[in-house]
Amino acid sequence: MISPDEFSDDWMDNIGENRGNVWSPPRKDRTSMGEYRRLSLGDSSDTSEPSAPDAAQLLPLIETKLYKRRWLMLFIFSAFSMSNAFMWLQYGIISNIFLRFYGIGTLAVDWLSMLFLLTYIPLFLPVTWVLENRGVREVVVVAAAFNCIGAWIKTGTAIPNMFAMTFFGQFVCSVATIYMGIPSRLASLWFGEQEVSTACSIAVLGTQLGIAIGFLLPPILVPNVDDVEELGYHIRIMFYISAGVATFIFILVVILFQEKPELPPSQAQAQARNISPDEYSYTASILNLLRNKPFMILMVSYGLIIGSFYSISTLLNRMIIEHYPGEEVNAGRIGLTIVVAGMAGSLICGIWLDRTKTYKQTSLAVYFFSLIGMLFYTFTLNLGYLWVVFITAGILGFFMTGYLPLGFEFAVELTYPESEGTSSGLLNCSAQIFGIIFTISQGKIIDRWGTLAGNIFLCIFLLIGTGLTALIKSDLRRQKANLQKAEEQTVSPTGSVSSVQDYGATTGKALWQRQS
Repeated sequence: MISPDEFSDDWMDNIGENRGNVWSPPRKDRTSMGEYRRLSLGDSSDTSEPSAPDAAQLLPLIETKLYKRRWLMLFIFSAFSMSNAFMWLQYGIISNIFLRFYGIGTLAVDWLSMLFLLTYIPLFLPVTWVLENRGVREVVVVAAAFNCIGAWIKTGTAIPNMFAMTFFGQFVCSVATIYMGIPSRLASLWFGEQEVSTACSIAVLGTQLGIAIGFLLPPILVPNVDDVEELGYHIRIMFYISAGVATFIFILVVILFQEKPELPPSQAQAQARNISPDEYSYTASILNLLRNKPFMILMVSYGLIIGSFYSISTLLNRMIIEHYPGEEVNAGRIGLTIVVAGMAGSLICGIWLDRTKTYKQTSLAVYFFSLIGMLFYTFTLNLGYLWVVFITAGILGFFMTGYLPLGFEFAVELTYPESEGTSSGLLNCSAQIFGIIFTISQGKIIDRWGTLAGNIFLCIFLLIGTGLTALIKSDLRRQKANLQKAEEQTVSPTGSVSSVQDYGATTGKALWQRQS
């Protein structure tokens, strides 16, 4: 029998909550002001599920809601990342034209692309601190502003003696790469459990779309003509178009982009909002990630594959022109093929992860097929058939760039309950470092021994990365938490049964840091 007092207590605990999926423990399980017994997931190596009583000791569940405007936030962010990615590649894919126009060497024009990789590295730590303490909106607004300012600086540099100024404009645009750790964080802030990986993939698609446009449009907008004045006119047109688009997107970001919805999309975000800033240590979070061996292996393997992609993207024009002279437009189309195929791969990987949660198996398979695609591309590039290059480049792109969101989501699983933005930022930092090393090294190898040797150089590192991926211990901490909260059916003192559901890396902060 349940006493009236117990019934009253239980009934009051559930007032205002969403009946369908919300449950709160009775007051007798509370220890003090708003605190509850900690939910322990055990040691990282312990794969056993916790007992039902442990699973029952959760923080109070709060009303959640999915807003339609979450898709608008995703679209605006993707549009901005598209614009910035276009800035990155608008020089590299027509590098031979800029070599002649500015009278510079190959390394100088390569640095116009590598600058985007270099700038992110020293900015990573302060930006992730701002992301954790000030929020997503401020980072995106600042990034969009730098992207817009840099684009307008470049509009005045379509003159042969203005290389230093165009380099400066490119540097200002490169500061906008601070957005690169946001996709997984944005997905967690706005999207529910069953769509978060897909949302992360769509957020990454914006960058890939910008890269695709960066491959396609510059060879069309800037034809390889002999007259320097006419060439300057075409370059100026390209710069003005990119500046106009960057300005429009900046206005959209300032007016429409929001930090987070009024009601959280999941219980993870609901509990995260109740955490005091004093309960979260940014330094401790970084140190925890650096001590996480599976994540550190993933960080290196991610850097190897994405760094290889950066190198291929930067040097693609040189590789194609060496075997197919005068085919600047087709070089851009081949790059477009790589990225469009990669966009399809990213989306498929995101949907697959949401349905299967097979993070390590999918990562290993995609990595292995990236290596196979790189081998096919390497040994067919010099056959003299452009259609073969299009096919092999498409295969390579489908798997190599399809790995982008896969790495982000796998990192969130391995690093639960640490911040998604911090883990993604470390992955990006690794990719930028390897991207610079690979681009410089492969460029010098191509200059001395040709494209075949340069591509074999990347194949070796992709093989190493495949082996490292196989060594990653599949410690899916986020999934452990989700399963024990979604599958444990808890019977309340009133006799009702409700399923406890939760999601997300961020909730772990509340579960671990609130002590009984």
